[in-house]
Amino acid sequence: MFTFSLNIAVMKKINALLCLLCLTLIVSCSDSKKETQKEISIEKKKINDSLVKATIVIKYTTGEEVKEEVQVIQGTPGEVNSKLDSYKKQVLHEQGETAHAAHQEKQSQKTVKKLKFNLNPKSGSTANGSVMFTEENGQVTLEAHINGLTPGTHAIHVHEKADCSSEDGKSSGGHWNPTFAPHGAWGSETGFHRGDIGNFSADESGHGMITFSTDLWCIGCEDETKNLLGKAIIVHQGEDDLSSQPSGAAGARVSCAGIIQ
Repeated sequence: MFTFSLNIAVMKKINALLCLLCLTLIVSCSDSKKETQKEISIEKKKINDSLVKATIVIKYTTGEEVKEEVQVIQGTPGEVNSKLDSYKKQVLHEQGETAHAAHQEKQSQKTVKKLKFNLNPKSGSTANGSVMFTEENGQVTLEAHINGLTPGTHAIHVHEKADCSSEDGKSSGGHWNPTFAPHGAWGSETGFHRGDIGNFSADESGHGMITFSTDLWCIGCEDETKNLLGKAIIVHQGEDDLSSQPSGAAGARVSCAGIIQ
């Protein structure tokens, strides 16, 4: 029996403990295949005049599969309430982190980077055009349109410096080759430069275009063996024979553009 020395607030708290208290939190998280629902039920009962027991049942439901975990907290009303408050804050914090991580992943998957710039004539040619790089889901795609070329086959490469200041385009340096491999056709077992895009054809009007995709490039990442920024696109007068070292004997540099943001 309780004494009258207990204040009204304490009496109300103890009386409340005589009732069954259930608290349910629903937390949803998802992976790439199925959604998992996490249900937390908290049942609090009075043991005696000074002790309370709280039983926490955590149920995980994924599709038709159901799993349960049970935790028991026992102590004075103040101790149990304090532990339950901490537990609920932890659950809500984890829920927030899960939602944030899912949001970040979703945003990351939707991120598309694009760079577009103009090619300018070099070596006395009239070759000009535009180049676009698009990075999406770990793949970079090059799309180039070039006009003012002589009809036939021309080489196009990524060179090591975004410097098109010289009249002959040689200020852009040699092929971009961060892995120090020999020159060759892209994907060759004997090796190839990261700048070895290859060849394309110009029609009778002098127009040519090429598209090229790879996961060995990136736009602005920290991997210097993949990062295109600070490099240059060079179009050559002739065809890359894909074997001559160090650059395929493709002839004069007739158009140039720096890859910069």
